[in-house]
Amino acid sequence: MITAKIKKPLVLSVLFFLPVLFLLFLYPSKHNYSTLDIVKSNIPELSNFQAEGGSKVRLENHLTVLGFLGENPMDDATRALNLKELVYDKFRGFKRFQIIILLPETAKQQAQELKKELNSFEPLEYWTFAFGSVDDIKAAYTNLKISEALRPDLASNDVFIIDKEKHQRGRLDDRTKAQKEENFPIYSMPSYNVLEVAELKNKMSEDMRILFTEYRQKRKGNFSSTTRRAEDLLNNEIN
Repeated sequence: MITAKIKKPLVLSVLFFLPVLFLLFLYPSKHNYSTLDIVKSNIPELSNFQAEGGSKVRLENHLTVLGFLGENPMDDATRALNLKELVYDKFRGFKRFQIIILLPETAKQQAQELKKELNSFEPLEYWTFAFGSVDDIKAAYTNLKISEALRPDLASNDVFIIDKEKHQRGRLDDRTKAQKEENFPIYSMPSYNVLEVAELKNKMSEDMRILFTEYRQKRKGNFSSTTRRAEDLLNNEIN
């Protein structure tokens, strides 16, 4: 009888303290996550571009998704629709988040048409179409770490993540776990294809979430950066 009386509170104590011990075990390492890689540093400001109404656009102090929809953005509106539904709608309202789409001056009319199609339900408060010269658009594109050249119509299916310090973010090593185990050659992901729904939903959404987490931890003062810069893997000859 005495043994039974002792066993009951002992079991209850164990059941109570086990979760607490588990949380204490996890606590010291809760901030030890991998940050989103810097694939290229010091992206120049978009000084020569103007938004509608003549206002300037800025990369600094913003978390920016930068895109290039070319001379005829309405020719393939799927690119913008995918970006809105799978990225913009998910992160709109987050502190300092913005999407900037660079277009030539000749695309202003089509940009208005595309804007009407995109904001049929609500205003695009964090989405900006910015206009510049052909040379300015080409320069802005080549200032980035890119996988493919800009098309002759000044369009690209790729979008780019730029952080508050104007560093381009992405993945220096985009291999899967299985590929790493098989010593598959390293390949990077400096940008995200807006026509690949799975890429936007899985990889880009996850990378944006990681970046927002990084800045949230910085604001709280408990962030320990382990971010790798592009130079860290130069010897691996990432293209």
